[in-house]
Amino acid sequence: MKVDIVVVYIQRYRRGHEVHFVPPITGIHLAALTPSRHAVRVIHPQVEEVNLETDADVIALSFFSGFAPEAYRLAAEYRKRGKIVIAGGPHATFAPDEALRFVHSIVIGEAESVWGELLHDIEQGTLRERYVGESLPLTKHPTPRYDLLPSRFFVRRVVQATRGCPFTCSFCTVPVLNPGFRTRPVEDVLRDIQYNRFRWWWQRKVVWFWDDNLTVKRAYIKDLLRHMIPLRKWWLTQASMDIALDAELLDLMRESGCIGVFFGIESFGKESLEDAGKRQNKVAEYRRRIKALHERGICVMAGFISGFDGDTPESIQAMAQELDAIGVDVPFLSILTPYRGTASYEKLRDSGRLRQELGWEFYNGYNVSFVPRKMSPADLLRAHRDLWRSAFSLRSCLRRVLRSLVTLRWGALLMCLMMNVFYGLKALTKNEPISFEGTDHYESIRELVEPHMHSRQDAEPGAAPDVVSQGTSSHSRLGR
Repeated sequence: MKVDIVVVYIQRYRRGHEVHFVPPITGIHLAALTPSRHAVRVIHPQVEEVNLETDADVIALSFFSGFAPEAYRLAAEYRKRGKIVIAGGPHATFAPDEALRFVHSIVIGEAESVWGELLHDIEQGTLRERYVGESLPLTKHPTPRYDLLPSRFFVRRVVQATRGCPFTCSFCTVPVLNPGFRTRPVEDVLRDIQYNRFRWWWQRKVVWFWDDNLTVKRAYIKDLLRHMIPLRKWWLTQASMDIALDAELLDLMRESGCIGVFFGIESFGKESLEDAGKRQNKVAEYRRRIKALHERGICVMAGFISGFDGDTPESIQAMAQELDAIGVDVPFLSILTPYRGTASYEKLRDSGRLRQELGWEFYNGYNVSFVPRKMSPADLLRAHRDLWRSAFSLRSCLRRVLRSLVTLRWGALLMCLMMNVFYGLKALTKNEPISFEGTDHYESIRELVEPHMHSRQDAEPGAAPDVVSQGTSSHSRLGR
């Protein structure tokens, strides 16, 4: 049987990306779990054309909410051609009834325990509509199928060492999608790190951890990093800011080749941090904790979200100076997106603040899908774009790069330079995030989805005994 795994994508910048840094791990992980008797391909529409005339028997679509309309369009096209279409990922998990209007079967949750069973059922002609994956220990995971990745991804070795996060941020689906916090055996992670069949030296050098919070279990991560020291790799990941309080961990990060850490700082306002569920973030500590990373030569990337209830146009625009003042090397700037399954979604739905007329494509981190408390949707969109242009102006990017010459080690300096050039050129050439306001590229899809789009009747995970998902659920902000 031939299986195509499609990691669905909708372009989010006016002219797309000049460089595609890293692939999601979802597709190549699921491909590695596919029994060898099946021929499997992984398609990333972000960098390659989707072949609707494929000879595959089964199409597996993995997507989050912002890409759901394109997933449904592809599903309709494949079904016209007689293909068996499976849906999974965060959106299918939280809107299973909706997804089943477009596909034959869905997987909700984590796929490891059900993917082989689903493929067997297809072979036997007994495919069920819904499969429910268990959250199993992360043992015996095979190395991802790096050989199936398109050549256009700059970094190709994505590795997962842990799954889950102990924090419950209001805008994040991870605690529900990946309950608990689990670690893979260190020897399995080291096996993936040592996979070196890549063309370019930097692809053999760099390890991109696709983890939501790699450093939660200190004994585990310290053990892993000690084993990584002799491998002489460069690596980067996501973590929480409390790592700055653990000098031993920071020293091990430096010695094992850490070149960058992403922090979800989100905001500088107390009210906005409370709205985000980020009470652990202390604004007064930001600068000192970033300095602790810089003392080890490690680049600090940080995410900031606009649109919390405490935000105003003025506070959003002020972020450009504030993130510079605390020493952020590479900012990631997005708009609050209330994904289904999060506290933010429930709050905005229950208060009638979701913009009912909009399709799921607005749920992509760069558009406004709700009515903010202290401004209009248009005000929020304008403030975010002004912040984006200011933060990635030539002057701002140059200032960050010049500062990094004295704070960062060689690998971290290269990454800081590349990322600032990447975003700086976008700003310079006006290749900005796309605004979908006033457009309706998926009108036929929206007409089918809209009547029940925010209905409470669409089952949540675990609401039915036969409900399921596909692949790893993490869609890392660092990998956008």
